[in-house]
Amino acid sequence: MREEPRPPGPPPRGWRDWALVAVLAPAAVLEGALRPDLPWRTASVVLTVALLPTLLWRRTNPLLMVAIAFGACGLAGLLTTGEAPALNAMAFVLFLAYALVRWGSGREAVAGAAIAYAKVVLSVAFDGMGGADAFGAFAILSAAMAAGGALRYRARARQRELEQAKLLERERLARDLHDTVAHHVSAIAIRAQAGLATAAADPDAATDALRVIETEASRTLTEMRAIVRVLRADGPPEAAGQRVGDVAALASAAESGPAVEVRMSGDLGEVPPPVAAVVYRLAQESVTNARRHARRATRIEVSVAADDTAVRLRVRDDGEPAGPRPADAAGYGLAGMRERAGLLGGTCEAGPDPDRGWTVTAVLPRAGWAR
Repeated sequence: MREEPRPPGPPPRGWRDWALVAVLAPAAVLEGALRPDLPWRTASVVLTVALLPTLLWRRTNPLLMVAIAFGACGLAGLLTTGEAPALNAMAFVLFLAYALVRWGSGREAVAGAAIAYAKVVLSVAFDGMGGADAFGAFAILSAAMAAGGALRYRARARQRELEQAKLLERERLARDLHDTVAHHVSAIAIRAQAGLATAAADPDAATDALRVIETEASRTLTEMRAIVRVLRADGPPEAAGQRVGDVAALASAAESGPAVEVRMSGDLGEVPPPVAAVVYRLAQESVTNARRHARRATRIEVSVAADDTAVRLRVRDDGEPAGPRPADAAGYGLAGMRERAGLLGGTCEAGPDPDRGWTVTAVLPRAGWAR
């Protein structure tokens, strides 16, 4: 506690603070005029009204305000004989004790609490405060500071939750950008390379490549707009709107590279949207990786099967054997796929086949759940 810095973002001084001072000042004067048993009437009213401005700086300078208010009260008790000057309106010092723990640093809170409790001890020693009154003063002060500490730690916990949410949102956005935009940009790059290679010998082939590039660029723009809509609407993590049946479109989208064959089986009609979106993204990323990194591959097989408990995805290519593919070494493609599956309580594994090719397998609970 002592080493803690001040909490960030204390509320600025506002109209409520001025209203509080404006209400307490005449209340103190009125109490001084109406209480016949009040000792040191004039001194009590002047002291109370003079200390009210400490409320205006209680958040920005909590220790100083506590030292001024409790120090002045303690000094007044030492300078007077018998009962110290006091008004019921002086209870506003509890706001200072609360603000001390809520907005002060750890060291300020400890020092300010020592000052406040010392004032109570001085009242017992020099002002004749009884044991019951002293116990009540300690209890009320402790309650005010405990309330400040409780809200301080609650705000800190809330801040940690917000930071965690921001981190998860950044990770989700990174996955979406990689799995959607990178998919189409990869196709653009492949077609551009093919167009450059054939432009001199076959201008028509270069023209066809430009048409494919235009199509993929349009799809990229559409995907980007979809991501922006989800972010601006504060939509759910997997709000892309895909269905499991959309995986079949990956076969028709393969304008170049290995042929993509898609097989669907089982009850795929009622798969929840979050699960369907993840299945589509995993299949899309797997096909993209195979088209980019499977050397001399001629076929990519995509299989989606569903039963009452799970949806299973398998993507396999027949490329030449190789070590870890760049997508795995880079830590983005396959890592994002594993994250997507893990967020729904599923698994995703990828690796080379014993004889030839590369296989990605994923198993997702049909119901799906967010971790």
